[in-house]
Amino acid sequence: MEQKNINLALQGGGSHGAFAWGVLDRLLDENWLTIAAISGTSAGAMNGAALKAGLARYKGLRGRRAAQENLDALWASVGKVSDNRMVHWMHSLMPVPSSLGRLTELFSPAAWLENLTRIFSPYDYGPFYVNPLASVLRDLPYPSFDVEAGPQLFISATNVRTGRIRVFTGRAATRDAVMASACLPNLFRAVEIYDPDTERVEAFWDGGFIANPALYPLYRPDLPRDIVIVNINPLMRDGLPRTPSQISDRVNEVSFNSSLMAELRSINFVKRLFAEGRLENRAMKNPLIHMILDDMLMNDLTARSKVLPDPGMLDRMKAAGQVAAHSFIEEHADALNTRDTVDLAALFNGAGIIDRVGV
Repeated sequence: MEQKNINLALQGGGSHGAFAWGVLDRLLDENWLTIAAISGTSAGAMNGAALKAGLARYKGLRGRRAAQENLDALWASVGKVSDNRMVHWMHSLMPVPSSLGRLTELFSPAAWLENLTRIFSPYDYGPFYVNPLASVLRDLPYPSFDVEAGPQLFISATNVRTGRIRVFTGRAATRDAVMASACLPNLFRAVEIYDPDTERVEAFWDGGFIANPALYPLYRPDLPRDIVIVNINPLMRDGLPRTPSQISDRVNEVSFNSSLMAELRSINFVKRLFAEGRLENRAMKNPLIHMILDDMLMNDLTARSKVLPDPGMLDRMKAAGQVAAHSFIEEHADALNTRDTVDLAALFNGAGIIDRVGV
């Protein structure tokens, strides 16, 4: 296989980011594939930081193995945060009708946590407050990702005061920046970082509110045209949500996909102008868009499992990510650096994405 260069765009989605862990693990096995840049939000920022640090530490095969080791350590730490197996054990011993199953949702750890966050704020913990992501990132085998070596890293966070996006890159892509990108405001205190643009310390929340992930940093002329998006939030869900939890989950998915869909719509517009010959001799980039996703898997999960990861679920999602990436490589490796593998026009005409695994 001839050498191929790509950019990665990693969505956020809490513990569902373990799917991207599997995708990246599989992509790192391909020596012909070079990752030039990574744009990540929330869990995507954490995956991107771990990936970048490993690839920056060593060159070639050693760097790929270091990145895989970093990703394994990252998700091993995440898996220790919570073990939700008790609920699944109860359901396996005593299957119940869907109406009663909804009742058990009220007493699940996720529902308990959701109700708790409506009463208490992270600021109510006083001196006992600790952001657990700090130790997760600090204890990576290779924790340095704010370095010049390796692929370029772009981390998106939401400025609480202005409601605008802030993209951290280069030396600014620090541990605090990653924590800011993954800062769900009902669970964590806003992460405060000095912003040279405003010349003041700004507070930041999860980047998924405004960019999940940001694609525009990858349009730079020195980067490849290809953007491989690793989707965490389902684009399609056939069934009509009817229960309160189903409705809430779908609202969550649509909300956290809205910024990505807006950017893809803009790219589709640019592609139409290129196809009509209206951008000839213009300094305009025509990105090549690819996606790796498994909407069928994500449709089986709920938004609640994003904040209370089950270790078994993380392993299942890693395996699914590996399968999706392998399918993508088998079907679309030759298309990289040559053509799109996602039909954006069909997507926005309502046709959706035909391939549900490894588009």
